[in-house]
Amino acid sequence: MDENLLDERDATRRVDDVTTALERLAGTFEEEAEELSAVLQRVCQQVVHAVPDAEMASITLLRDGDPYTATATGDSAHRIDQAQYKTGQGPCLDAARTGELQRVEVAEAARQWPEFAAAAAEFEVLGYLSAPLFVDREYHGSLNLYDTGGNSFSALDAALLELYTTAAEAALRSARRHQTARETTAQLSEALTSRAVIDQAKGILMALHRIPADDAFALLVKTSQEQNVKLREVAQDFVTTALAAPSRT
Repeated sequence: MDENLLDERDATRRVDDVTTALERLAGTFEEEAEELSAVLQRVCQQVVHAVPDAEMASITLLRDGDPYTATATGDSAHRIDQAQYKTGQGPCLDAARTGELQRVEVAEAARQWPEFAAAAAEFEVLGYLSAPLFVDREYHGSLNLYDTGGNSFSALDAALLELYTTAAEAALRSARRHQTARETTAQLSEALTSRAVIDQAKGILMALHRIPADDAFALLVKTSQEQNVKLREVAQDFVTTALAAPSRT
């Protein structure tokens, strides 16, 4: 059979694979908003279907410049990442820090990152492919693929990973917005609850001691400072005690 025809069929199959993976990823968010950590896991699990030559995958994130593995398809991928963090070199770090895709065969890795290559030799990785991943300033790093099957990664694999990563970033930003909105709502709810119980405590103090609102609030603040307890907790304890006390008739 014509070799060009085989190459064309292989390319078509690979494009179909990444398209399917993208459809699955998109379908996740049509159902319901997931936690960001769950979306990261899903992205990592599905990328190995988007790039057929990948046997393992992981996601590296940088926290204050320090790398950590947010999720991985297995222990081996996680340990390969750790070898990079320990030696301070490797494809995932270069992709995360430079913003440039890294496609490197094992022989080139040995020349480019000798300490890392030596540490990772036990995993028999034949090819590395890492794409920069950017969600926001807090969540950024790289999406990493490792090949142990012998095919290594082609230019087409790199293009497919870039395509998948672009879609994944959009999905992750959406999840991040949902997470931020939930956190903000929770904080506002807590703030409103705190304000309500503090106002209730102030009202009781004003009635008991026949003092103005500012003086009642000052008493709560003084107790909070003396006991080294949050103002809301002081107010809640005071209200609970006051309501539990037997009424005077």
